Amino acid sequence: MDLDFTPEQDLLRETVRGLCARHCGLDVVRQLEDDPVGYPEKLWLQLGELGLLDMTFLAPQALARADDGQGAGSTTVAHRPSGLGLSMLDAAIVYQELGRALAPSPHFASSVLSAGVLQRAGSEWLPRVTSGEAIVTPAWLEPGRGFGPAGVTLDGQRLTGTKRHVHFAAAADRLLVLARDGDEIVFLLVDPKGPGVTLTQDKTISSDTQYKVDFDGATAERLAVTGWQTWHDVMLDGIILLAAQAVGGARYALEITVQYAKDRQQFDKPLGAFQAIAHYLADAATAVDGAETLVHEAAWARAEGRSVARLAPMAKLFAGKTFRDLTATAQQIFGGVGFTVEYEIQLYFRRAKQLQISWWNDRYLEELIAEDVLGSSDS
Repeated sequence: MDLDFTPEQDLLRETVRGLCARHCGLDVVRQLEDDPVGYPEKLWLQLGELGLLDMTFLAPQALARADDGQGAGSTTVAHRPSGLGLSMLDAAIVYQELGRALAPSPHFASSVLSAGVLQRAGSEWLPRVTSGEAIVTPAWLEPGRGFGPAGVTLDGQRLTGTKRHVHFAAAADRLLVLARDGDEIVFLLVDPKGPGVTLTQDKTISSDTQYKVDFDGATAERLAVTGWQTWHDVMLDGIILLAAQAVGGARYALEITVQYAKDRQQFDKPLGAFQAIAHYLADAATAVDGAETLVHEAAWARAEGRSVARLAPMAKLFAGKTFRDLTATAQQIFGGVGFTVEYEIQLYFRRAKQLQISWWNDRYLEELIAEDVLGSSDS
C-alpha cells in the first residue's frame, strides 16, 4: 500500500483547509453552537460549487455489476459521481480537514448517509442532494432502543412515534426515516415541516444541532429500497469518514497543546520540558499517527472494493477513542483555563466525546468487530 498522497490529493487537502479557514473558523463554530439551523450558508454553497457535496461512491465491483445490467434491487446505481469523482480515500482527506476545523455542516448526514441510501434506491432526490439544492437527514434512532436493527420499531404504515438525535432537522428539506413494514425495515422521506411532524431541539455536550422528532400520523414517500443491510452498508462508509474527522480534530488539538506546552512557563522553564508532560504528548502523537494509518487503510480498502466489515468499525473505535483521550489529556496540560470558553481546546474536548457516542458508539462497534473476528475463526 502506497501511503504517499498524490499531488491532486494534496491540493484537495489544501483547498478544503482554505475553505474552512475562510468560512467556518472557530469564531463561526462558537457562534453556531446551539443554533437552530447550525451551519454557515457560505460554507455549504462553496462545498457545492467545488463538487464536494457529491459523496456518492460504490465499490468498483458494484459499478461493474451496474455496467453489466446487474445493478438492480438494493444496489441500483441511479447516479454516478458528478462532482470531483472522489474515492473513499479522497473523501477521508476531506473529512480530516472538516474535523480539523470542527466544521458545522449537514454534510455527513445529507451528502454521505442520506445520499448513500438515495443512490441505492434510485431516487430522484439524489441529484438535488449532491448539488446542494436539498438537504436530507436521517431519522433512525429511537429512545432507548440501541443502534442495531432491533432499535427500529416505528410502524411505517402509521408513522406515529419518536426519533431522537436527528441532525439539522430544521434545516432539512426531507427526513430519511427508517421504519418497519411488518418484519421489513423500509426507508421513507418525510417533510419535516409537514402536518404530523413536531421538532424539538436537543441540547448536547457538543452544542451541535440535533432534534427530537415526534410523528403523529405523518405522511411519507416510500423509497424503492429495503432492509437493514442497506443502512449497515451506508453506515460502514460513514464511520470511515467519521474516523477521519476524529483524526483531523485530534491532530489539531495535539498541535495547539504542543504549542501551549512550549509557550507556558512554569518554574522558569516550558511545561514541555517536564518529562511527564513530554511523555503524555509523545504517547498522544503516537496514537494519532496510528489512528490516521488505520483510517487510511480502511478508506483504501473501501476504494479497492475490499471488505471493511472489520476495518471500518476498528477505525472509528480507535480514532474516536484517540480523539477523546487526547483532548482529555490536553485539558489537563492546559490546566484550569482549558475548561474556559475562551480557549479552543474545550471545543475539541466536547466534540470528541459527542463523536465517540454518536453514529454507532464504542460498544456497538466492539460488537461488530467481535462478530467479524469470531465469524472468521469459525469458518
